Amino acid sequence: MSKDRPTSGTDGRLLPLLPPERDARVWARLVRVMFYTPGFLALLLLKAGEPTGFGITVELLMLSSASAVVGGLFIASQSETRGADSSSRTGVWSGALVLELLAAVPFLCALPALFHELANSTLLHARAVGAVDTALGASELMPMLAILPFMLYQLAGYGTLHFVVSRPLNWAINIAIFALIVAGYIANRQEAFHVERALAGVLVVAMVIAVLHGILKLRRMQADFDLRAPAKPEK
Repeated sequence: MSKDRPTSGTDGRLLPLLPPERDARVWARLVRVMFYTPGFLALLLLKAGEPTGFGITVELLMLSSASAVVGGLFIASQSETRGADSSSRTGVWSGALVLELLAAVPFLCALPALFHELANSTLLHARAVGAVDTALGASELMPMLAILPFMLYQLAGYGTLHFVVSRPLNWAINIAIFALIVAGYIANRQEAFHVERALAGVLVVAMVIAVLHGILKLRRMQADFDLRAPAKPEK
C-alpha cells in the first residue's frame, strides 16, 4: 500500500486493502514475452515430436500465449485520468491476475513434458552412428523447479491473488497447482494421456474460476474504496 493511500473511510471503517500501484509498462513488456515464448515453443513441439506424445502440452502453451493477449487488453484499460471508473483503475491488477494464473501456470504445467519431448526429438538432433542413448533421469525434473519460485511469489505476497483471497485459500490454491502439475507430468511419462488431459483440465478450470473471482472482487474493492475514501486535499 502506498504511504499516501488512506486506510479509513469517511464512515470510520477500514477501507479495502488494494494491491500496490504497479507500472503498466513493465507488465506490457511481460505480455510480449508471454505471447511469443509459449507460441514459439508450441510450434517447435509440433515440428519436433510425435503427436501421441503431446498430451495436452501444445494446448497449454497456446492457452498461455492467448491469455497474454487478454491480459494485455486489461492492462491497456488502466486509467487514472478524469472519468476513470473502478474498472479502469483496476486494469493493471486484473491483467496481472490473468498473466499470473492463465499465462504463467499453464506454461509451467507444459514445461516438464515439453523438455522431455524436445530432449528426445530425433528431428531436432539426429543421432550419430553408433551413439548410445543416455537417459536423462532426474535431470528431466529441473524445468519443474520453476514452480517453487512461482509459489514463493504468490505466497510471499507479491502476487495479485494475495489480495483477493484469504491466506489459507491462497496456500490451498498454490499447493493444488503444484500437485496437479506434478501429477500431470507423471501421467505424461506413463503415457496415460487421458489422465494428463483430465488433470490439466481441472487445473485450467480452477485458474479460470480464480481469475474471474479476482477480477470481479478487485472491481468491487475499488468501487468501495472510491465511495468511502476521504477527499484528497487540494494542492
